[in-house]
Amino acid sequence: MKNINFLLVGVGGQGTLLASNIVAEVGLRAGYDVKKSEVHGMAQRGGSVSSHVRWGKTVPSPLIGQGEVDILIAFERVEALRYVDALRPGGQVLVNDHSIIPMTVTAGDQTYPSRDEIVSALHQATDAVTVIPGVTIAEELGNARTNNVVVLGALSNWLEVDESLWQEVIADRVPPKYKNLNLEAFARGKSLIKD
Repeated sequence: MKNINFLLVGVGGQGTLLASNIVAEVGLRAGYDVKKSEVHGMAQRGGSVSSHVRWGKTVPSPLIGQGEVDILIAFERVEALRYVDALRPGGQVLVNDHSIIPMTVTAGDQTYPSRDEIVSALHQATDAVTVIPGVTIAEELGNARTNNVVVLGALSNWLEVDESLWQEVIADRVPPKYKNLNLEAFARGKSLIKD
């Protein structure tokens, strides 16, 4: 049973914490020892949100050390850039191809890097960078808020956990009226990455 360190990052309101709860629950049901820790910051005001999730045979602490993240899951492009230094050498980055422009940029105090600048900087940290159109797919499904589950569908391809387990956890974690929509979002995300 291999230890896996996940760092999920995003902006308040993107469903980062729901996604981390799903990843943690999937790990538990798959038989791993799981620990989780989260930082909300100014989440309610569109601030940065991060969550550490660790799976393993035995996990002593919920916090992942600097340079020890196996998989960085970013629901917003600049958040991927903000946390890429946490990756271990050869770690993987999964990025939702979406930007949320902060107030400091709209006020003219800072500039938001271009998509190409962000992706290029991520590739300097690791060759394993995957960018997916999570929000675009979620919007096609009729609810942009399911973009976090689209991203989890893509993530599931990298993990040796049965798809049905992911589906069970998603069904248990989302409101019943959104269950089928989220399961479809997961399936669409899963189809984005082929072995």
